[in-house]
Amino acid sequence: MTGIGVVSPVGNNQQDFWSALVQGRSGIRRLEGIDLTDLPVTIGGEVRDIRPEDAQTNDKVAIKRMDRSSLFAVLAAKEALADAQIDPQELGSRCATILGSGLSGLATMEEQAQQINRRGPRGVSVFTIPMIMPNGPPANVSLAFNVMGPCFTTASACASSGHSTIAAFEAVRRGQVDAVLTGGTESPIVRLAIASFANMKALTKKFNDDPTVASRPFDGDRDGFVLAEGASVLILESATHARARKAKVYAEMIGYGDSADSYHLVQPDSDASGASRAIEQAFKMAGLSPAEVASRLYVNAHGTSTKLNDAAETLALKRVFGPAAPKLQISSTKSMTGHLIGAAGAIESAASVLALQNQLLPPTINYKTPDPECDLDYVPNIARPATIDWALNNSFGFGGHNTAILFAKAGSR
Repeated sequence: MTGIGVVSPVGNNQQDFWSALVQGRSGIRRLEGIDLTDLPVTIGGEVRDIRPEDAQTNDKVAIKRMDRSSLFAVLAAKEALADAQIDPQELGSRCATILGSGLSGLATMEEQAQQINRRGPRGVSVFTIPMIMPNGPPANVSLAFNVMGPCFTTASACASSGHSTIAAFEAVRRGQVDAVLTGGTESPIVRLAIASFANMKALTKKFNDDPTVASRPFDGDRDGFVLAEGASVLILESATHARARKAKVYAEMIGYGDSADSYHLVQPDSDASGASRAIEQAFKMAGLSPAEVASRLYVNAHGTSTKLNDAAETLALKRVFGPAAPKLQISSTKSMTGHLIGAAGAIESAASVLALQNQLLPPTINYKTPDPECDLDYVPNIARPATIDWALNNSFGFGGHNTAILFAKAGSR
């Protein structure tokens, strides 16, 4: 990984994002961008203070033809490319764009549904379909930066970015491309999504008056996640290509796993067998024994702050690491960012490799009340210096989708 770009509720660039995480600063606030009338949840992880005009990179793209999720993706890609000091035009078709998104275009869809109801068919924007299509974000990134290789979206709910990163890894490994802009983007903060998630009892409703303490993964008083938006674009390239151009390297992706629970549409498998299989696969691909590396491993957990997910993820880690599980150092950065759905895995991969590079673990904030079912080390409340050689990023999505991505410290292999 040679470049990282971030647009998030805690910062709109890599530096601000990382600074907020290690300071334990929450980005959860009362929402400003939508009508909150009669909604049972009025808080979220909203992106603020972006400069949309920065996405106007050439005459092939137009801000007015971008859904908010595409705008985030282009802005994050711009930072990632600058960070990696790589020019896709020089690579031609040897550079790809593969991004994850679970609900891309939802804001445009809701807006245009209102338009047709108010003004009839002629009131619908001619840009509606290009703005709501799931492939809109990678398409706009491709147009914005002249990326000519494979270009597509992966969509598997909260595991979307995990799958996009896996697809990017394989495209590089099989020699199809030299570099990939991967990661994910999401803009789900609309009335429709909040009402739906709230009605299915997935969102916390207890903290509308105290937003910064609302997301509390693994805490005994957790009762739901906090919806958030944003994007992270990551530059993944072959080691040969990175060495040839003397690129700065954040970390190396050395393994992955993915699986399906085949248990329930929106609930995790109660015995965590699907999640544990994905984690096991990642270590097997890397040629590492989980128990032997546990003390030098950071786990960026899926950690949604829901009763079922956090208990199941803890069980999955116990199944994989066995007696070594208490040696793990685990945190959920969703405690600060909220849950970015399809972009969650991407922004948490960014956090994982920055933890490796800085040898500093972001905390799980708002951890106050122990839960007997969640009894591992969740790096509570305060960032922790640590000696780590590997980082594991877990992502689990509605539909029973599981991904696990394993990174190694740059130069360690």
